[in-house]
Amino acid sequence: MTLEQKIGQFFFPAVFINDTEENIQATEELIRKYNIGGLTFFHSRASAATNYEAKQKITFNDDSYNRLKELIVRYQKCASTPLLMSIDAEWGLAMRVEKTPQYPYAITLGALPENKKDLVYEVGKQIASDLKSAGIHYNLAPLADINNNPDNPVIGYRSFGENKEKVAEFALEYLRGMSDAGVLGCLKHFPGHGNTSVDSHLGLPVLEENLEQLLANELYPFIKGIENGVDSIMIGHLAVPALNEGKNTSATLSKNIIQKLLREQLGYNGLVISDALNMHSVSKLFDTKGQLEWEAFHAGNDVLCFAENVPEGIQAILENATEKRINESFNRIWKCKEKVGLFDGDQENNSTLNFEKASQLNKQIAQYSITKIQDHIDFETIKNASQEQNIALLSFYQPANNDFSAMIQAALNCAECNVTSIDDFDFSAIEDRLDSFEYLIISLFVPKAKPLNRFEIDEAVFNALEKLLATKKCLIYVFGNPYALPLIPNLSKVLRVIEVYQDFKEFQILAAHQFLSDSEHYGQLPVQIEIQ
Repeated sequence: MTLEQKIGQFFFPAVFINDTEENIQATEELIRKYNIGGLTFFHSRASAATNYEAKQKITFNDDSYNRLKELIVRYQKCASTPLLMSIDAEWGLAMRVEKTPQYPYAITLGALPENKKDLVYEVGKQIASDLKSAGIHYNLAPLADINNNPDNPVIGYRSFGENKEKVAEFALEYLRGMSDAGVLGCLKHFPGHGNTSVDSHLGLPVLEENLEQLLANELYPFIKGIENGVDSIMIGHLAVPALNEGKNTSATLSKNIIQKLLREQLGYNGLVISDALNMHSVSKLFDTKGQLEWEAFHAGNDVLCFAENVPEGIQAILENATEKRINESFNRIWKCKEKVGLFDGDQENNSTLNFEKASQLNKQIAQYSITKIQDHIDFETIKNASQEQNIALLSFYQPANNDFSAMIQAALNCAECNVTSIDDFDFSAIEDRLDSFEYLIISLFVPKAKPLNRFEIDEAVFNALEKLLATKKCLIYVFGNPYALPLIPNLSKVLRVIEVYQDFKEFQILAAHQFLSDSEHYGQLPVQIEIQ
């Protein structure tokens, strides 16, 4: 290859599964003309995180999976050098593609006891199998970020928790599972995105820690990853002034952080990939097209993810980089392509998605992750209350016949009511309906996983909970992010609090089964919370 063709290998522009034919043909032209190294798949242009503030409507397509497979075949046919196909699928292809298996969030996996870490391995392995069935070789996951800021708008549920040893151990299990299934993994977001309160898709977070503090905490999972031969490390769009002569320069553009800290001090010689270069924390820094790509490469990134200026970026690197530096990055990318067998001839893949296997795995994870927060009631009391018709079920944000409530109602013959939407919410009517019952089993299905706007839990729901939890004998099951727990008023007065994490069918049924059988809860809260 010429130097220019080698530089093309550094570019992994974004492609969208549900895109126009015009845009697909433009990508084909990029592949043919510039010998790009790979592609990073997203669902659609409207779903890209940097478009959130534009509130573009996402159009769902039940055929996205087949379309993804067809696009991969089509793009590979255009490539003179096989493309490394990548996607961010932290909790499975379902993160980007409808009608595909979804696995629990990292925070749910973080609730597993350490002696069940094999389930994290199985998640990594199963996700990799799903990716391979579509023709994808590289998962931009998992997070090695330590969840040490409850107000973090973008990490939260995506991290295994706040214990550095457990985060490191579970990230390695996930990576090992993927590797054993033949898919590359990636630890992110170096040097650690956990203790931030700004979404780097939209702005630049700043870490105030010094190197000694980072080595003691944030960097620990990355160091363990390096010791265990992690395929790649993604650099986060976050500033660490203490590592950068006091400047608020994004780590993605910092030689001090990538070259001096990651390469020289920590001894990492694997693939370094930038976080998406369309993210607003860096994308608006330079007026000249191609300069951002050059600056990111110059800082030490090998792969330029979501690069938006391919021709200009190639030219800028060609004009400014040394041949030695170009070859170093090229060789790292080539090694990864060899590892996943891109040069082994026929790439036809006959594997398929296995929904049954995914469901069985989710059942096992539910069994060992559901967490008892507090419990001041015995099951005999509950049974007596049901026999006396003194107990009712109340669901928020799901119909009354949700799997959790339906299973309990069938066993105990409880009265039921629900609030699916705030639009038709009449608390006085619910209060009247529940007035004669002494005990309530409340299921709160938290609307969103991210903490923005208090997880989208309506103020009227908080007000209703505040009154009910203070005046009734309540048991509450929370299906969602555990960081929602401290927001619930009077939660400390509740007889039983169970954190269920996911609203999957498997988790609802397991939570109901544990309730009805009065069985043990094995989950361990992966983050510290204080309930009111």
